[in-house]
Amino acid sequence: MEHITLLLAIVVVTALVFDFTNGFHDTANAMATTISTGALKPKTAVAMSAALNLVGAFLSVEVAKTISGGIINESGIRTEVIFAALVGAILWNLLTWLLGLPSSSSHALFGGLIGAAVMSAGWSSVNGGTVVTKVLLPAVAAPVVAGLAAMLATRLTYRIGAGTDEKATAKGYRAGQIASAGLVSLAHGTNDAQKTMGVITLALVTGGVLAPGSNPPLWVIVSAGMAIALGTYLGGWRIIRTMGKGLTDLRPQQGFAAQTGAATVILASSHLGFSLSTTQSCSGAVMGAGLGRKGGVVRWSTATRMFVAWGLTLPAAGLVGAGAEFLTQQGTWGVAVVAVLLIAGSGAIWLASRRKPVDHNDVMNEATDEVATGRTPVAAGGPAVAAEPAGVVTTAIAAVSPPPTATALAVPLQRSEAPDLTASPIPAPVSAVAVSDPAPVATV
Repeated sequence: MEHITLLLAIVVVTALVFDFTNGFHDTANAMATTISTGALKPKTAVAMSAALNLVGAFLSVEVAKTISGGIINESGIRTEVIFAALVGAILWNLLTWLLGLPSSSSHALFGGLIGAAVMSAGWSSVNGGTVVTKVLLPAVAAPVVAGLAAMLATRLTYRIGAGTDEKATAKGYRAGQIASAGLVSLAHGTNDAQKTMGVITLALVTGGVLAPGSNPPLWVIVSAGMAIALGTYLGGWRIIRTMGKGLTDLRPQQGFAAQTGAATVILASSHLGFSLSTTQSCSGAVMGAGLGRKGGVVRWSTATRMFVAWGLTLPAAGLVGAGAEFLTQQGTWGVAVVAVLLIAGSGAIWLASRRKPVDHNDVMNEATDEVATGRTPVAAGGPAVAAEPAGVVTTAIAAVSPPPTATALAVPLQRSEAPDLTASPIPAPVSAVAVSDPAPVATV
């Protein structure tokens, strides 16, 4: 009994660690657009989001019940399975955070649970119908619905304000953005904090502390809300940069439309008990808002990396969870090995992040982050402010056009662009040679 009690304590602590990573991993969902448009300063934004995440954790337990009694069958599941599932989810969260990719913490948790349960008790331990109806289908529908809603809202906003000065109305939209960002934060706390509540409740059920079908105890609700709020306050600055500047360039009108659309979808899903990915909803809304403005563009290179991460989340976390469960089946020493591997892996990822740290001071300095924006600095070692973002037309063409087929065309193009990139005039003799003597170019 002492071993079970100690193991349960380890699982509860690990679940709260996951909740913490969920908080800083998903801060971007609520505050990336608010920060990118200048509606709020970075530290103020994450503090507000943290407080509302905590409040949202007390609003509902429907999603928690979906996880604790819906994804996998409680009967026959050992407490070690929950521990192994959390290991897979935490490591995937940290890896995608390092890469600055807004992947789904929810799907990482589901993947870990499914992989560990299958390794422990076979495929019969997974409720396939629940996975399809309450996880996979919402995963596909949520970004599409949120994106369409944000795109239509953006177009409607610009149409209503067609006769007004955009700069004059921007202040009002920034104020609206603050309100909509608060709504997203509240929705995030309502949806995502419940996932940890559900996991802890499931662990307590498997350990014999609670009866199957029980609601999360009050101490579970409070601790889960505190953990996600603390993680949110620390801020996942890498992912905030990707969401705020890497996908598209947003104006206050678009930011307001994106956040309102995302919050509506998330709150509706929480009410229905769908364990929705807030990351996918908010990312879809940001892309929809980017396409909703005339002349706007989505950086599909960044979006493609994000889509790949979404597709890999369930299987990757599932494989790690299954491997961790295989080790825990070996006994106490296996549980200890998994715990050591979790700590070592987390430490290695954190050390790797220190090579190019990102904080609230440079979170929107896109010229220094090639991963988030897909862009390279103008000059190596030059100041970050020297980089000029590509124009809308140029970016759109670059995103959809194939590279030139003739090398002879590529070299003169690079020469002609050199003055713009270096911002320094070329002497007349050099220019004359480049224009009048194309022979050397053709031979390269």
